[in-house]
Amino acid sequence: MNPAAAGLRRIAAAITSLRLEPVLLAVTAAALAGGGIAWLVGAHGLSDLLWALGTVAAVVPAVVWVLTALRRGHVGVDLIAVLALGGTLAVGEYLAGALIALMLATGRTLEAAAQRRASHDLRALLEHAPRSARRRTDAGVVTVPLAEVAVGDLLVVGPGEVVPVDGRVESAAAVLDESVLTGESLQVERPRGEAVRSGVVNAGGAFELRATATEQDSTYAGIVRLARQAGAESAPVVRLADRYAAWFLPLSLVVAGLAWLVSGSAVRAVAVLVVATPCPLLLAAPVAIVSGLSRASRLGVVIRDGGALENLGRARTLLLDKTGTLTRGRPGVLDVTAAPGTTPSEVLRLAASVDQYSPHVLAQAIADTARERDLALSVPADVSEEPGRGATGSVDGHRVSIGRLGPDDARPPWAKAVDNRALLDGASVAWLTVDGRLSGAILLRDPLRHDAPRTLRHLRAAGIQRLLMLTGDRAAPAHEVAAVLGLDGVLAELTPAGKVTAVRDERERAVTVMVGDGVNDAPALAAADIGVAMGARGSTASSEAADIVLTTDRVDRLADAVTIAQRARRIAVQSALGGMVMSLAAMAAAAAGLLPPAAGALLQEAIDVAVILNALRALRVDQAARPALTPAAEALIHRFAAEHDDLRDVLDSVRDAADRLSDTPGPTALAAVEETHRLLTERLLPHEYAEEHQLYPALAPTLGGPEATATMSRAHTEIERLSRRIATHLQLARTSGALAPEQVDDLRSCLYGLNTVLRLHFTQEEENYFSLAP
Repeated sequence: MNPAAAGLRRIAAAITSLRLEPVLLAVTAAALAGGGIAWLVGAHGLSDLLWALGTVAAVVPAVVWVLTALRRGHVGVDLIAVLALGGTLAVGEYLAGALIALMLATGRTLEAAAQRRASHDLRALLEHAPRSARRRTDAGVVTVPLAEVAVGDLLVVGPGEVVPVDGRVESAAAVLDESVLTGESLQVERPRGEAVRSGVVNAGGAFELRATATEQDSTYAGIVRLARQAGAESAPVVRLADRYAAWFLPLSLVVAGLAWLVSGSAVRAVAVLVVATPCPLLLAAPVAIVSGLSRASRLGVVIRDGGALENLGRARTLLLDKTGTLTRGRPGVLDVTAAPGTTPSEVLRLAASVDQYSPHVLAQAIADTARERDLALSVPADVSEEPGRGATGSVDGHRVSIGRLGPDDARPPWAKAVDNRALLDGASVAWLTVDGRLSGAILLRDPLRHDAPRTLRHLRAAGIQRLLMLTGDRAAPAHEVAAVLGLDGVLAELTPAGKVTAVRDERERAVTVMVGDGVNDAPALAAADIGVAMGARGSTASSEAADIVLTTDRVDRLADAVTIAQRARRIAVQSALGGMVMSLAAMAAAAAGLLPPAAGALLQEAIDVAVILNALRALRVDQAARPALTPAAEALIHRFAAEHDDLRDVLDSVRDAADRLSDTPGPTALAAVEETHRLLTERLLPHEYAEEHQLYPALAPTLGGPEATATMSRAHTEIERLSRRIATHLQLARTSGALAPEQVDDLRSCLYGLNTVLRLHFTQEEENYFSLAP
């Protein structure tokens, strides 16, 4: 290595390690202030000496910074600062030199502080990474390096400790703080057997964890790998700033030379160089980009680098996988149908009693739904499971089976209606038989995410012009999802290679974002301009291939990330161009002799400080992107969302009563309507009343006033009207002892209408209101 280069490197390293900026700021400020005091008392010679010493103090580190940049092949505007400092000493403009020195020190100090503040969240993410784990063995609990943890190891996570690897809870329950991954401050409880991601913090007592991944394959390790690459150096807007510097430097020298040549005054040339010294100016772009990265990380959005952030701000096409991205990625109970003589709640309870120990994904969905509805499950006996057919067991003295029917099995008329509905809704059917008799059916489907419609609306508002779905699923369910969400197109039944081809075709038209969560999405994520992985439950392969990882299981964070990216890019461009324009105007004034060196230095100082502070605006929250909820409103949202889950059996009962009335409008159907009316009166209507008088007033300030909830209030009125109409029919039937033939059509219409209004109303509230809360 060249000795001179090695020496320069050592000097630069020493300057960096000592954090010279605050020292330089103190020295230059003291020199300027001391010179000012000397000048005021008439000691002009002493004032010039102090100002000259302040100038010299800044020249040495400035030369080192310039030479270091030149070694890296960068010709920065710091060279102008060195020329300006030397020029002021040469022409005796010591006050101007001291002002430039203070400007240089202030700019460097501001820039260093801004970078530290902007990258604080990313540094915190790295520092949070665990280094070891406590493994339980036959000899006791031993602490081992994280790299030695293997899949299947039983680990102990103490209070306040970071979960070291992905795993499943082996204790009764674990209370966790997942804010480092999700940005959500509420603690969550994970019961035995539930998956836990590495990086979350144990907020409760010690628990045992069965490792399901090694360190390298765990969630947090992938996020850390992305965070280590996070920086602003590769962002196109930052490279644009570098290009500005490439022509700004020679332009400054030419203008200074012409001013000297035309006027014959070297002072004018120095004045031009003074106002052309925007040392922190072109650092404003990286500060804005890094601020955007930091802001995104607080919301659970980890962005690989500044280039990905800047590209996201320019994106115009968004491609989305369906399963796990637009939908929840796991089946849920759509509806429960009961045979005559049975209720939907009993059908669900019997099915869940058999399925509660099955590992099958549909069985888990049935059991989870029964628990959410607080149904009392029985302990089954003699349970057996046939792959592809379902499970069978003894429940309360009856032989119960839940699963598929054979093609030759007889289907009564009500079951044929279930088959038709399953075809129309793109749902799977789990049939319940009790003692060999078909007793009910449970329809299951992968439901839309509640936050998906709002997310897509926000993406369109943010400038995304084209929204497409790419999926390997069948065309029929894919087109139904696309119709509900208002997508611009659907490409269904695609292989991973087909997704890559579709991504490349869209890239030819515009900057393209691809969002996915599965292993099969990884090639498409890598092929897109920006790949976004749903990292909360997605595969390691998709996260590794992505430029952006959403560490919380909420797709609406993507809309937040787009808004943040656009704002950071806009602020970066504003800062760079605005500062350049102001500097050019000042250069013209200085060349014309209207701005002496000292005044020019003060003006340039103000410009640089303003630009840096403007860049830091990217750290602030844009309230327009996500309405701010009060804690009380957030608590109400969580309460009523839980009540929605609890009221699903009421909705099933309304539909079931209407179906029974259609089949045989006799005493059995009337009893079903009476039971439905009881559920409406005791459970549903009080819920709607509480929403109207508690939830909606709490949300009104956030949503812009009571008019924002007016249409939902109208739905409450319609629900109450239909319920009163049903009550009137029941009163007439009680008076006459039975339903009159002329009542049947209207009563059936009321029930089906109420079922439709309720399902639409629940969906609208979940999409528009409940998705506001984290």
